Amino acid sequence: MKAIVQERFGPPDVLRLADIDPPRTGPGDVLVRVHAAALNPYDWHMMRGDPFAARLTPGVGLTRPKSPVLGIDAAGVVEAVGVDVRGLRPGDEVQGFCPGSCAEYARTTPDLLVPKPAGLTFEQAAAVPMAAVTALRGIRTVGRARAGWRVLVNGAGGGVGTFAVQIGAALGAEVTGVCSTRNLELVRSLGAAQVIDYTREDFTDPGSRGRYDLVLDNVGNQPLGRLRRVLTPAGTLVANGGGSPGHVFGAIGAMLRVLVVNAFVRQQLRVILPAAPAGPTHEDLVAVTALIEAGTLAPVVDRTYTLADAAEGVRHVEQGHARGKAVVVVQ
Repeated sequence: MKAIVQERFGPPDVLRLADIDPPRTGPGDVLVRVHAAALNPYDWHMMRGDPFAARLTPGVGLTRPKSPVLGIDAAGVVEAVGVDVRGLRPGDEVQGFCPGSCAEYARTTPDLLVPKPAGLTFEQAAAVPMAAVTALRGIRTVGRARAGWRVLVNGAGGGVGTFAVQIGAALGAEVTGVCSTRNLELVRSLGAAQVIDYTREDFTDPGSRGRYDLVLDNVGNQPLGRLRRVLTPAGTLVANGGGSPGHVFGAIGAMLRVLVVNAFVRQQLRVILPAAPAGPTHEDLVAVTALIEAGTLAPVVDRTYTLADAAEGVRHVEQGHARGKAVVVVQ
């Protein structure tokens, strides 16, 4: 099968299109024929082995990638199921987490898949899993937003941000989205009551906009002290990674600072990790799918790439200016 692989850590140039054997499946596995795979910041972090401290965690690799095939988000059709798998059968259209999704076939487990909503294309469905589940956790599970709250989403035009704005609005919160000039109308159309152009206004200045009950920070470009000053005295900050390549600790260090400071302040300072396969529950995937089927949530696809051009897609995501999601069309 054709797949995007890498033999070493590095920039997008290390990625190449290759012919490799399809993954072998066991009794509890599902083999998915991938139609589309979305790209996430998680992917370029794994591609680079960045931050360096992340290489000490299982599944990454210290000197070279343990998982040589790019990708995690996928939408496609079940090709085969193991003898122990129940509830799925060949021909089912699915979306979910499939490690090595930038390939014609990917192996996963039933708990990481849900039926693809009939109203979505494969490209739209692939854009859902990691970003939507992360947004759900940031706004609802960890942030505990509710009707009447003032919620600010930093990075509202990105993959997680576009979902977070919609989820916050669906919960009845007054959502303010922080984004670039070109994304103002998009974010407003997703349900934001207010939008802030970060190129023209400092959203960490509480003087003009007031304070917020919940801040979801998807960017990590502001000091913790500046984020805290736009929170209400008992408000909640949810930090969702962020950062640029080339660091030893990267966002890990920033998240540790959040947890340390939390022990000494009244405000609630929380962190969430990207919804990689080890993190999500089946219930998370079911929940975001239900919101999509109810018409409450819709993916925003920025650009699509062929499998051969996947490296260019990763480069676009790494630059931090993706409008919603970048998606690789596999077949």
